[in-house]
Amino acid sequence: MSSAISAQGSKLEISSTAGVAKTITAIALGFPTLLTMAAHGMSNGDVVTLAGLTGADMALLNGQTAVVKNRTANTIAVDIDTTGKTITAAGNATPLTWVKIKNLVSFSGFDGQAGELDVTDMDSTAKEFLLGLQDFGTFSFDVNKDFSDAGQVALDAAKQSSSVKSFRLTLPNGRTATFSAYPKNSPLSGGVDAVLKSSGIQLRITGNVTFA
Repeated sequence: MSSAISAQGSKLEISSTAGVAKTITAIALGFPTLLTMAAHGMSNGDVVTLAGLTGADMALLNGQTAVVKNRTANTIAVDIDTTGKTITAAGNATPLTWVKIKNLVSFSGFDGQAGELDVTDMDSTAKEFLLGLQDFGTFSFDVNKDFSDAGQVALDAAKQSSSVKSFRLTLPNGRTATFSAYPKNSPLSGGVDAVLKSSGIQLRITGNVTFA
């Protein structure tokens, strides 16, 4: 039997305002770092900003933005390495709120590739290369246009202001991909016996993509 996953039910969201800060009651140092917060209500792929932690190495976490992974009812994990450091709890984690971009029709992306660093020298017998930094490229998608949808309005506003936003793609099997990106365009198309569409919307990804 095929193990293919239907794309139907996939959801794309754009970040909105900060939510309610959650009090961190315990911390387990390591990689990833495990934070305990009673009934935090967060989901994998949420973006949180950390603050108020204490200890000699508190700067590793305070002010940092991280993506939630491996969540349970009372804990979350973040990909920040605190192995061997001195950090104590009593801080807080403030999640972003999300707005769904409605009428999603199709998507594709994470199409970038690392650059090639030429390391050929006079002792080389052929061209030699190292790979440069990872580049996740762009994320493209199509929507049926809705000028009243809060998600599409937020997307257009970010494009007009050249603002970087967080985005979260949630697949039907619960897997998420969270990333920061700049909306590059806002196309509009229509035709006879057709709905208005925005096809080929491009988000230029900046930084890493976190899969959870």
